[in-house]
Parts: sequence; structure tokens; C-alpha cells
Amino acid sequence: MPHPPALTSTLALSVLFLFLLSSTSQAHNITRILAKHPELSSFNHYLTLTHLATEINRRQTITVLAIDNAAMSSLLSKGLSVYTIKNVLSLHVLVDYFGAKKLHQITHGTTLASSMFQATGAAAGTSGYVNITNLKGGKVGFGAEDNDGKLNSFYVKSVQEMPYNISVLQISQVLTSAEAEAPTAGPSQLNLTAILSKQGCKAFADLLISSGADTTFETNIDGGLTVFCPTDAVINGFLPKYKNLTTSQKVSLLLYHGIPVYQSLQMLKSNNGLVNTLATDKANKFDFTVQNDGEIVSLETEVVTAKITGTLIDEEPLVIYKVNKVLQPTELFKVKTASAPKEVAEGPDDSADAPGSDDSEDQTADSDKNGVAGLDGGRLGMVVLSLCAGVLLM
Repeated sequence: MPHPPALTSTLALSVLFLFLLSSTSQAHNITRILAKHPELSSFNHYLTLTHLATEINRRQTITVLAIDNAAMSSLLSKGLSVYTIKNVLSLHVLVDYFGAKKLHQITHGTTLASSMFQATGAAAGTSGYVNITNLKGGKVGFGAEDNDGKLNSFYVKSVQEMPYNISVLQISQVLTSAEAEAPTAGPSQLNLTAILSKQGCKAFADLLISSGADTTFETNIDGGLTVFCPTDAVINGFLPKYKNLTTSQKVSLLLYHGIPVYQSLQMLKSNNGLVNTLATDKANKFDFTVQNDGEIVSLETEVVTAKITGTLIDEEPLVIYKVNKVLQPTELFKVKTASAPKEVAEGPDDSADAPGSDDSEDQTADSDKNGVAGLDGGRLGMVVLSLCAGVLLM
């Protein structure tokens, strides 16, 4: 007996919900994959130490060229800094999917694959590309493009494949690349205010230095730091209001432009919600809301909404964005009536209430999910199943 049209539609909708739910739970974890293979433990350790594991887990299509402990020992014996090792290992992460079968079906027998080293902009020209060539006898060679075309490493075996999400392949040796092995400055060696001054945020950098807030920003770099810098024109237009603030209020306002965790643009897009800042101190929340509309990311306070207009630097654990407005917290500035547009009231106001409720602090407890206010996979599954069951019983 055929089902009524309404029931058929309901069943189809239910299947779609369950499919979407199952597909979102297919996220990979490179650390867990490699943990099953002791011979790759050193490679696994350094992926975690350099934060590359986090970046690999965030990407939806990726190929990891793993090397065994002996090959890692050869790399470590060169005495490279951990930041240079990160560049070398980034060359071993391809931003495309290559399963074992695909390696032997490459068009024309050879191809250039972009690596994470090239994708982050750390490599000059084509030096971040990896040459993959299908050779005689079933061998597949790998070589860095800036190594004069030499294939110094070869395919060993497939560790794990999840088409077309992640493929982990073992290769015989570390890919040789002069560009990747060049000395790299660590975060502590990066001069934050110098970077800001050279790229259109000198006025903001000068305020950080004169207020002493630059010290707080600098000490947070190693642990992860996201900075939002208003451009020179924006700061210059805001100076009359800034001068009305007390010394401590000026510091709080500047610290409000930093998040004490690394947040790539993709992370900001996916982790919409409340975030704490360097100015957050217990009851003094000094938080704001991250929202995105497609590719546009906005930072919303109860006073003003600013937009990210560019990226100055993105080298985990430090990322700096340009914004088109000064971020103004309600702890320092009055909010006009609901009928009026969001603007800054004249002068500071320490008595203004913080936005949101105390529950917002619970939403930022996990730095990897900073600002996420949503359901986890299990709770979402229960909600979807409950809704589908309710509809079917109607």
C-alpha cells in the first residue's frame, strides 16, 4: 500500500536529517590516527608541538605524508628550531586528497601538489609545492619543487584513508627543501608593534606603547594571540573620545582588541558567539560577539559593530586582523536607546552594565571552541531524532 504524500515527504526529510547528522560526525583526528602506529610517534608528537595537528583536523580535504621515527631523527639532528621544523612538516601536508590508488593514476604520470607550507604564504614562489611522480615498478617518488626536481622520498604504504576527507601515507624520507629549512623567527622574536606600524596600524601601535598595553600583548603571543587593529584613519578619528578616558580605561580599551587564543579566519567564521578578551577580568567581562555573513566577519558590541577588512599576519600562534572601527565595550561607553543606531555616547561610563548573562562565561571555557554557543554532536542527534519521531507519529 503506497504511503500518503505527506508521510513520504516526512520520511525523506527524516532520512536527510540523519544523513546530515552522520556526515558532520565524520571529522578526522590526525593524532588518534597516528597513535595507532608507534613507528610514527615522533612525527605525531611534532605535529602536536607545532600546532599543525589542529590545522590538519580543521581542514576537510587533506593528505599527510608521514615519516617514521628514523627519518624524524635525521631531521631533528640538524638542530632546527621548532618553528623551522613546523615549516618542514608543513611541506608534508598536502591540501588535496591523494589516496594510494590515485598516486598510480596521476595524469601524465606527474603532478605538483600544493602543501600547507605554500598555502600559508610562508613559502616564496613555487617552493611550497611537492612533485609527485609515478615511476617504474610501481614506485611513487616525492620531492620539494625547490629541490631541483629531485625525488628524494618514496611511497611506503597507506596508513589510513577516509575518501575524500583525509589520507595518511607513509613516505621514506623527509622532503628536502632549503626554503622550508631556512631559519624562522619564533613568536617571541616577533615585534608586534613593528608589524602593526609597517602595515597601516601605526597609530594603534603607538597607543599600545604609550599606555604600556603592548607588554600584555607580547607576553600572550607564545600561548596564542589574536589581535584586531583599527587602521590609522580610524584611530585618528577616535582620538578625541580616547583622550577622555582615564589611564586604566585606556589600557582596558586597548586590551579589548586582543583575544588570548589563536583564531584563524576560518575558526572565527565557524565559532560564532561570545569571546573573552585580554581585558576580561572575572565580572568585568569585556567580551564581544563574533558573527559572520558568508565571507564577512563582524565583531559586535552593544555599542558598535566592526568588520574585519584584512589580515596582516597569520602565523600560528599569532594572527593580526585589520578592523574598520574601534571596538567599544559597554563597560566604558554608554549605549543609546534601542530606537537609535548603535553609536558611542559622549565620554566614558564605568557604571554601564556588561552585555549578556553570566552564562556567557561557560561558553568560552574551551579555547578550541571559544565563543561557541551550540549543541554538540550527541545532543544535536537527540534533538533531530526526537523531532523526526514526533513528526512521524503525527
